Amino acid sequence: MHTQEHTPFDQVIERMLEVGGRGTSDLLFVVGQPPQVEINGVLTPIEIPDLHPVLKPEDTKRFSDILVSDTERLVADLRENGSCDTSYALSDKARFRVNVFRQYGRHAIVMRKLSTEIPSLESLGLPQVFRDMVKEKTGIIFCTGATGSGKTTTLAAMLNEINQTSRVHVVTLEDPVEFLHPQKQATFSQRELGRDYSSFAMGLRAALRQAPKVILVGEIRDRETMEIALTAAETGHVVFSTLHTISAGQSINRIVGMFEQGEQQQVRERLASTLRYIVSQRLAPKIGGGRQLLTEIMGNNLRTREIIQLGENDARNMHSAIEAGVTQGWHSFEQDIVQLFEAGKITEDTAMLYSVNKPVMRQTLDQAKKRLGKDDQTPHNFRLASLEAAPAEPVTYIPRAQQMRAAAAAAAAAGAAEPPPLPGLKLAPAPAAATGASATSNSTAAPASSAAPMRPPVAKPPPPGPRPAPTSQN
Repeated sequence: MHTQEHTPFDQVIERMLEVGGRGTSDLLFVVGQPPQVEINGVLTPIEIPDLHPVLKPEDTKRFSDILVSDTERLVADLRENGSCDTSYALSDKARFRVNVFRQYGRHAIVMRKLSTEIPSLESLGLPQVFRDMVKEKTGIIFCTGATGSGKTTTLAAMLNEINQTSRVHVVTLEDPVEFLHPQKQATFSQRELGRDYSSFAMGLRAALRQAPKVILVGEIRDRETMEIALTAAETGHVVFSTLHTISAGQSINRIVGMFEQGEQQQVRERLASTLRYIVSQRLAPKIGGGRQLLTEIMGNNLRTREIIQLGENDARNMHSAIEAGVTQGWHSFEQDIVQLFEAGKITEDTAMLYSVNKPVMRQTLDQAKKRLGKDDQTPHNFRLASLEAAPAEPVTYIPRAQQMRAAAAAAAAAGAAEPPPLPGLKLAPAPAAATGASATSNSTAAPASSAAPMRPPVAKPPPPGPRPAPTSQN
């Protein structure tokens, strides 16, 4: 329950949420700008009488003090590291994940609005392969993407599915707790960094002694936490976590890069045996408003295990392996983007902007537009309207001999000298192999005046026999 001192700040938040509506994702308080709401990915300034026209340093300092509220850990983090993470609740209306930080020596605040409703796989429109993921009993599953790409929401939907179908103990390690899961089929123990444990590594190490079947690690940030997560996946637990990477291949490289050079091959072997899925996410503008989830999904088979163990090269490519696994429910970003484009959910410009391999995407979109019956008049096909509109000239075939005669007549008319004919050439017979045949060869040879001079016959080497004694040089 908030004190009276917090009431003005709560009124500011209520006003911002009222303007932003259902599309609100973040609230920003930065000196020199008015309070801003991010609505469907676009920042919108909010006019508030007490904070007009822009925020002053004392405004953000006052709000920061309210959020930090003299908590020793948060005060120390802000003083030593320049930022701190916490959570904030607006009575029963909304919950926020908060980051307070300094910029140019002044306080600034970003508040991520958390949904009070637990998402489901159906409400997010996630494909069937996600139901296969939650059935895993061991191994590690990563959900990756940039900040604000919906990783936590996707993981919450997967845990919600477990909560409705499995009687297991689920331990979550979060910073902060974002979705409060009710106790249904599963038993949830949700722990918050700073309040319930001091670091992800220590919280994860303790979780192994708390009899969980499912462990959620909000984010794996360092080598120690990754080492414990791999150990948990190897010892009969299924681990869900996130990484700030944008593709499956980059995720593998990030994990391996956390370890020393001498450890990396062993890590590749462990990862190949424990990794179950990597889901990479992006949010793109949607036709009609809102944002559309784009995903890349990679699972585990013989081909991907080989790539993880040996690394990528020209013959072993993670992108090709993902696209080849479409029958298993996998797909690359490009495959998902084309499918959404054909379904009319995103525009062609959005498809090109959010693709990785743009030349391939260009060709794929052209093929998709042909299937949809759309004429492509865009400049990238290098068609000129003036040339296309001009009638084609008839082509007449002229024999080569006729062309040469016409060229000679034109040269004669211009007074050009006719070039002399090429001299006739005759070939001389090769010298006979035997002496008796040389006379016959000479009698049938062409006269010397008209034939090329013959080369003298080559003397035959003497028959083998004893060598003569060397003569004296004196």
